[in-house]
Amino acid sequence: MILRLFIGLAVMAAAAPLAAAAPPIAGRWLTADGGAVVAIGDCGGSICGRVVKVIKGPPAGKPWVDALNPDPKLKTRPLVGLPILTEMAASGDGWKGKIYDPKSGKTYRAVVGRDGANLKVQGCIAIFCQTMIWTRAG
Repeated sequence: MILRLFIGLAVMAAAAPLAAAAPPIAGRWLTADGGAVVAIGDCGGSICGRVVKVIKGPPAGKPWVDALNPDPKLKTRPLVGLPILTEMAASGDGWKGKIYDPKSGKTYRAVVGRDGANLKVQGCIAIFCQTMIWTRAG
């Protein structure tokens, strides 16, 4: 009887971290403004998100580039393929890492988590955060 109790407690203790694990965020997501599709997945040891499609047409048939990047060498790189979520690691019931905003050329601390079928994406400076809701891309 005591052995069964011990085994039962051991199984419950082992399963507890799994129940508290962050829900997966992998997949293709449409950004809050509807301007891009970001694919989130494994990037060799951490989770990252890359722009896979820019929805709003580029100016005069040219590809969208990272024109506002503070590094002059990166200003001409295309937005498609650009990593915008980096160093994402599970943390409690969400994911923490960094988010790059090509509209401002700035990188922020990021907190990402599932909000039902959607993705709640926060970019933060100190204690101030801006929240965006991304939806599943078809």
